[in-house]
Amino acid sequence: MKKSSLILFLFCLSISAGLSAQKSLFNGKDLSGWKAYGTEKWYVEDGLLVCESGPDEQYGYLATEKHYKNFELNLEFKQEADGNSGVFIRSTIEGTKVSGWQVEVAPKGKHTGGVYESYGRGWLIKPEPEKEKVLKEGEWNQMKIVVNGDILTSYLNGVEMIKISDAKIGAGEGSVALQIHDGGGIKVKWRNIVIKEL
Repeated sequence: MKKSSLILFLFCLSISAGLSAQKSLFNGKDLSGWKAYGTEKWYVEDGLLVCESGPDEQYGYLATEKHYKNFELNLEFKQEADGNSGVFIRSTIEGTKVSGWQVEVAPKGKHTGGVYESYGRGWLIKPEPEKEKVLKEGEWNQMKIVVNGDILTSYLNGVEMIKISDAKIGAGEGSVALQIHDGGGIKVKWRNIVIKEL
């Protein structure tokens, strides 16, 4: 094999390996691979994952059955009604009490992309105020979350929102989980949920 052909072959192989390392967490048909916590509504409609407040208007979670430690997570969300939700990383859930860290998904002005520790230290970091305009209300938004060791970085529509290094996050273990906030009147749609383990 010529050197140029070998280089091309190895390049294509590396691209293929990178693509195969990505895994879709949502099949567009049902909630396979996920477990719901609480009484709020989680369902599939028109190929989209939908979370919606139920009659109890309490916190609800949809968590991956598998645990993920170091990863890059990409997803898209569209907020309808209130839109107060979030993406938890390295989290465990009992009933509707969650232990872990939430990358916020919320209406404009409520710190989408920031990191909140439920039942713990509260807000660990919020995006700079001028970054609030990155959120596109009522439209699809692309979020990327990179968690590697102690470092968590969030991106919204291609803009880095926060970067935090925290030993407690680094020691965390658990699932990726989507949240629906309490209070009622909330509806959020999700699609293209893809994870790549690091």
